[in-house]
Amino acid sequence: MPLIDQTLPALSDTLVPPIVRGTADLTSFAYQGNDHDALMQRIETSTAPNPALARQAAQTYDAAIALQLGFRRAEGLNLQDTALDASPLWRVGGAPQGAPRDALRLLALVGPGDLMTNTPLDFLTNHLNVRLDLLYLLPDRPLPASIPDHDAAFFALGEADPATLARLRRLFAAWPRPVLNDPSFLPALERDTLSRSLAGIASIASPTAVATSRAALQAHLDTGCPIQGFDTPTGPYPCLIRPIGSHAGAGLSRVTNPAELANYLRFCFDRQFFLTAFHDYQGADGLYRKSRVGFIDRQPFLCHMAISQHWMVHYLNADMTESAAKRAEEAAAMAEFDHGFARRHQAAFAALHERLGFDFYSIDCAETPDGRLLVFEADAAAIIHLMDPPNLFPYKQPQMRKVFAAFEAMLRRRAAAPRAAAA
Repeated sequence: MPLIDQTLPALSDTLVPPIVRGTADLTSFAYQGNDHDALMQRIETSTAPNPALARQAAQTYDAAIALQLGFRRAEGLNLQDTALDASPLWRVGGAPQGAPRDALRLLALVGPGDLMTNTPLDFLTNHLNVRLDLLYLLPDRPLPASIPDHDAAFFALGEADPATLARLRRLFAAWPRPVLNDPSFLPALERDTLSRSLAGIASIASPTAVATSRAALQAHLDTGCPIQGFDTPTGPYPCLIRPIGSHAGAGLSRVTNPAELANYLRFCFDRQFFLTAFHDYQGADGLYRKSRVGFIDRQPFLCHMAISQHWMVHYLNADMTESAAKRAEEAAAMAEFDHGFARRHQAAFAALHERLGFDFYSIDCAETPDGRLLVFEADAAAIIHLMDPPNLFPYKQPQMRKVFAAFEAMLRRRAAAPRAAAA
């Protein structure tokens, strides 16, 4: 183990980190229509039992989240740096359900970054009898001398550069408590890597995806030369283009000819991109359907299904709240999932698990007209939540409670297993 982590932290039964509201609490509050001022008031009036200095640090940590929720990402990340200078350890507030002595103690190893950097575990644990502590791994800084003792540790970074990945692997192997989500599989989530690994599997439609540069795209436009590695039966168009490192559709566009590609590059200033062959998955009724399937110990759960007239489907832009018919279809999909969708794609799921050995991850996917599973992406840090208003989405309450219960059951199984079996 390198000098930076030569000594693992001591485990303390008495150490209490600053208590924060956290990402799930503040995101849910914003999702209900509350603005930045209301978020700040919620943070400032927190009743968490923090001492004075810890209270100030906790408010700084939560304010960094609030700024990002208000689309002030740079300010939020700067404030996050200030909070992490004060402490690398945080406890997500909210009393666990049930008797506190029965609460499972979960430590999540996370990294600095925006709201999509880490698995947002508090969207699950806030509904469970689980105490969640967050330990930030800060570049070029050792772990703290002492951390709260815990029943299990969850490696929650959704992506990592080579140096961070090597550090995560060493910590995963040496950690003194049972561990979940082996970070060794993180490179397999990259769009181009995942596309190549799934190519040729009969049950899966895996559109060709490559990482490329602005220079390579410009050379293609100037000379007509092929884009290296982007070999598709129909040529390079139509294709999807997005900046490497972007999430949630940011910078994503469909281009159908060189002129559209040139126009995209004219207004996008990134240097590195992913290109993905566009696979038309429009249904016979003209609508597009995209599902988020979460896997907990390889068991699949439908977490949402969005239905849209546009090929770029996101739950928030699919007008699900405005359409009773769409909600009824989603409710039926959830009710029938175990005996329908999951059974139809059992072979595809098994192929995914062979390549992605995480304990907890999700995919965004659809069904092709010929019955294959169309995999858009796999993610260890996607949000799985219960934020939708129950008056409009009553069917989500039992479905997501089932997901949360499965997650807690997995944690308790892993916590009870010997360390050697958990690694």
